[in-house]
Amino acid sequence: MVVAVPLYYVLAASLRERSDYLDSGPLSVPRHMVLSNYRTVLDSGFATYLWNSLVVTVATVLLVLALALPAAYAIVRSRSRWVAAGFSVMLMGLAIPAQATIVPVYLLITRMHLYDTLTAVVLPTAAFALPMAILVLTSTMRDIPGELYEAMTVDGAGPAHILRALVLPLTRPGLVTVGVYTALGAWNGFIFPLVLTQSDARRTVTLGLWNYQGQQGGVNVPATMAAVVLSLLPLLAAYLFGRRHLLSGLTAGFGK
Repeated sequence: MVVAVPLYYVLAASLRERSDYLDSGPLSVPRHMVLSNYRTVLDSGFATYLWNSLVVTVATVLLVLALALPAAYAIVRSRSRWVAAGFSVMLMGLAIPAQATIVPVYLLITRMHLYDTLTAVVLPTAAFALPMAILVLTSTMRDIPGELYEAMTVDGAGPAHILRALVLPLTRPGLVTVGVYTALGAWNGFIFPLVLTQSDARRTVTLGLWNYQGQQGGVNVPATMAAVVLSLLPLLAAYLFGRRHLLSGLTAGFGK
């Protein structure tokens, strides 16, 4: 009920006319289901916000996976104390909130001439997602028996081949977990798009919802709920895609 009632309210409100919503109340069954609210939202430019968020999310996930996978592999296989110390320092990033670094991040982005671009949103979002991603992948790789690494090394396989042929297939739950977790964070990101972008053409869906709600003045609730539904669909798709691997990926390595 805790989940079902809010979902029912959002979906039902998005499918009813404004007059029906005001007359019958928010939780009543719609008398006439309409799709005009979705058309109103899309005509207001919300499709651009959805596309920008999709670009930011996909780019962030690809960047995080490309950096976290080899980093976690190096941490697990290396016996250097410097690597272990670097891993400990990297984990300190989990304790630093994005809000505490927004001023230096803004200065870096402006000096790199990336202000008001989607790249300006992708880079810091990926940076703050990396510590958790490396932690999850490191725990997942430590579940792989050492004998498998040794057997492939004896067969003459190099680190790159071991990573491709052994680590990638066996760390799929961790990779899916990192991908879904990073995608949720990038899609729901608010502080970086708010500070690092300015034009309407670079707004993401979170800023679009905030701006659209302000434009409606709290009167056209069905249209606002339609915008919420559109913003929820990609998150629901990401969850359905990775739900089988989420628990195993997050709990990897905790049994040791």
